[in-house]
Amino acid sequence: MARRLRFIPEGGALVEVTCRTIHGRFLLKPSRRLNRLILGVLGRAQRKHEFPVISYVFLSNHYHLLLWAANAHKLASFMNFFNANLAKEAGRLANWREKFWSRRYQAIVVSDEPSAQIRRLHYLLSHGVKEGFVRRPSDWPGVHAVRNHLEAKPQHGVWVNRTKAYAARMRSEKLSKDDLESTETVTLSPLPCWAHLDEATYCQRVTELVEVIKDAGQANDAAVALPHSSHEHPLHSKRSPAPHFHCASKRVRRELFEAYCWFVTAYRDATARLSRGDPSPDFPEGSFPPSLPYVAHA
Repeated sequence: MARRLRFIPEGGALVEVTCRTIHGRFLLKPSRRLNRLILGVLGRAQRKHEFPVISYVFLSNHYHLLLWAANAHKLASFMNFFNANLAKEAGRLANWREKFWSRRYQAIVVSDEPSAQIRRLHYLLSHGVKEGFVRRPSDWPGVHAVRNHLEAKPQHGVWVNRTKAYAARMRSEKLSKDDLESTETVTLSPLPCWAHLDEATYCQRVTELVEVIKDAGQANDAAVALPHSSHEHPLHSKRSPAPHFHCASKRVRRELFEAYCWFVTAYRDATARLSRGDPSPDFPEGSFPPSLPYVAHA
């Protein structure tokens, strides 16, 4: 099955990004060192690309990010930096030298409907509880944005300068951890539909979501153990198709789907003209033409 075209509506959109490890292996199994590395890579990617991060959560074999993407090119640049560096750091820590991610990240556009955006934030916050690992989101031992939301404080991680470490090895020079590591900070941006709220009210809204999740977790007495080895993988993985968009109403879903269909049709027509030798195939704005630069919005 072919991958969907990367599509961000003009003007930007809230997107939920998901990526899974190869075979669903538990290569992201929480540990104190890995947690700091994940936050360090995410903080460096956010600072380098000036990218708004709304929320995030990292499970043992996949992660979810809630981001504001101005266009597909900025999202691709951010994710390329983040996934590449996280795979290197987590793979080194887990002693995994093969392919790390199962496929390219999947970004699903979330409509500007407040109920749709709140639902996606609730979904990310519920991780760890809905799987039965913990009874409260804050109890998850891995990286979870619930702490950022409730305390209204940024989280800090570690960035390792691998270029400097490599150069030192080539010179047979020994560097300390302090020489190679620096602190990076992950700062959250508000959910677009709550951007008008003051900090106290925003934290109260998130707290209400967390309380609902905690009640559901306390009602479930079954406890699930974390995997023993990061090289293990689940016997059965969820294989349901992902939706094209996260929406609250059929009308908005239909409008977004029609816009995407127009985008795909224009892209395919331009690809056909390009294959016939047309020097100006006129790809739609916001697309990645094959072997050609990204087409920015006017």
